[in-house]
Amino acid sequence: MFDALRSIFQRPDATVLSMEPKLAVAALLVHLAAIDGQISDAEREALEGTLMDYYGLNETEVSKLIAEATKRDQESVDFYRFTSALSSLDEGEKVEIIRMMWQVVFADKRNHELEDNMVWRIAELIGVSSRDRTVLRNQMARA
Repeated sequence: MFDALRSIFQRPDATVLSMEPKLAVAALLVHLAAIDGQISDAEREALEGTLMDYYGLNETEVSKLIAEATKRDQESVDFYRFTSALSSLDEGEKVEIIRMMWQVVFADKRNHELEDNMVWRIAELIGVSSRDRTVLRNQMARA
């Protein structure tokens, strides 16, 4: 019996190992859009639009991706499983992820402190510099 329990806890978490960057990005964007307690129509449109544009998805594909990302976000207790899936991306892709995050933040013309904090934390976790994060923030705030 103890061997059976030990084998369960010694197995690597397959969901962490198999998460593709696209799903990880979508889950982070879903979490970000909802972090202030509500997802506005503008945030939902920005979320869908950024994913469609960056990954070349159609409406059906983006709906499925967001549904799966929402499920994964609800199951997660932290950002590690998402940010670890992004660690192998090149610097340009990481910067683009932060740009997409700011696009969702400023979609409703407001920057809630929880949104700001989450973008800062994700940028730190995936290795985007404070300078790049701040430049992107200012660009998206003016857009």
